[in-house]
Formats: sequence, structure tokens, C-alpha cells
Amino acid sequence: MIKFFEYNWQVRDEWFVWCHQLTIKELLKDRRGGVGNILYTLFHIIDVEYSWIRGIQGKKDIVLQFADYHTLEKVKSLSDITRNEIAEFIKTNFEGLKEKLVSVSWDEDKYTFDDILHHIITHEIHHIGQLSVWARELKLSPVPANFIGRELTRGFINENE
Repeated sequence: MIKFFEYNWQVRDEWFVWCHQLTIKELLKDRRGGVGNILYTLFHIIDVEYSWIRGIQGKKDIVLQFADYHTLEKVKSLSDITRNEIAEFIKTNFEGLKEKLVSVSWDEDKYTFDDILHHIITHEIHHIGQLSVWARELKLSPVPANFIGRELTRGFINENE
């Protein structure tokens, strides 16, 4: 599971670099489908990941407001800060926790620890696909989405610590 978090973070960082070729106007332009625009999509990915991880940990949700992160640099900084906290958590041993039921404040249902981790991973992949569609609509090449061929030990999570 750790490799998939690393994959998502690596691809996300590549999208942040990709975004530098666009103006803030283009990053905030309403687009068809998805959650509205490129910058908000990146913010949304981070917000959902962080909220679910905090939920798994039994911590109170921190409601993030996009108005506080309305530039590429601020969203990238948010990504880095939350990633550090999440990386520390997900390198712990989850044996025996996979079937543990988790409740979160924004949903009446309970979900297993394992299902939430899978949801977080697929949620980001889904939205990265949307970014790829928007990139092509802009006549730009999207960030490659291949899993194979990526070096996924760039220091996000050191499992041997």
C-alpha cells in the first residue's frame, strides 16, 4: 500500500511542476467535469487524503478552506506539510487494523481501515485522470501516469527507520 501512496505523491509533485506553465487564470478557470478547476482539484485531492487519514487516526477533522490556499505555491506547501504527517503514520504496522471499523464526522457509515486506504489511493488516481483530460484540452501533454518505470523510493517514506 505504501508504494501506491508514494506513486500518488510522485505524480502529484509532477503535476505541480506541470502547472507552472499555466497562468493563475488558467489554473482557476472553470472546466467541464471534475471538481471545477485545476488548482482546486489538487487542493481537493490533498484535503480528502488528509481528512481520511485523520479519521483513521481518530483525530478531529481539520476543515481546510480553498480560499486560504488559492495559489499554486500555497497548495504545494499544503501538500508537503500534510504528506510529512501522513508518511509518518502510514509507515506504521497496520497488521490487525485492516478490518477495524472507522467512523468519521462527515459520514454516517462506518468503513474498514483497509477500505479507507484504498479509497484515498483511488480517489487521487481518479482526479489525476481528470487533470490529464484537461491537459489535453489545453493541447498540452499530461504528466505520465505509468506505475511501472517509476522509482518509488524517493524518500517520501523510509520503511526501514
